[in-house]
Amino acid sequence: MIKSELIQRIAKRNPHLYHRDVERIVNTILNEITRALAEDNRVELRGFGAFSVRYRKARIARNPRTGEPVEVGEKKVPHFKAGKELRQRLNQGNPQIDR
Repeated sequence: MIKSELIQRIAKRNPHLYHRDVERIVNTILNEITRALAEDNRVELRGFGAFSVRYRKARIARNPRTGEPVEVGEKKVPHFKAGKELRQRLNQGNPQIDR
């Protein structure tokens, strides 16, 4: 699902809200998560999961086309860990998976 599909689905389930308001709400939530991660904060949505920032060290990689070594600087990457309730809902009917 892409963001526009999410907005359409939420608007369809909530006919009392204008489409532009739903779009503004979704964008605000995503922007706040992004802002918090940019400030190295953790964002936890109970029952859904937690977003955090992980750090990758600088390293030497290879250019796949030429095979030449390329320096890759250190960087931050977003990380998501699904919450217990989300994992359980994904694995309903298959208790073997969620151990």
